[in-house]
Amino acid sequence: MKIVRMTLDENLIGIVKKATENLGLTRSILKKVQIDELERKHREGYRRKPVKRGEFWDWESEQVWVEP
Repeated sequence: MKIVRMTLDENLIGIVKKATENLGLTRSILKKVQIDELERKHREGYRRKPVKRGEFWDWESEQVWVEP
């Protein structure tokens, strides 16, 4: 893990702090909750509009790993 120093808006810090306190979470868990929600939305999008057969075939040759 690496420590990164940066400047953040005081208002944003306050919002994050209040959200973590209200939810009884840490900031790292709050980030995981955000990632989980994005993944849920991703799955839901594919459930509503599944990939059609051949939809990505144009890109298939681009995905082939070629050893140098």
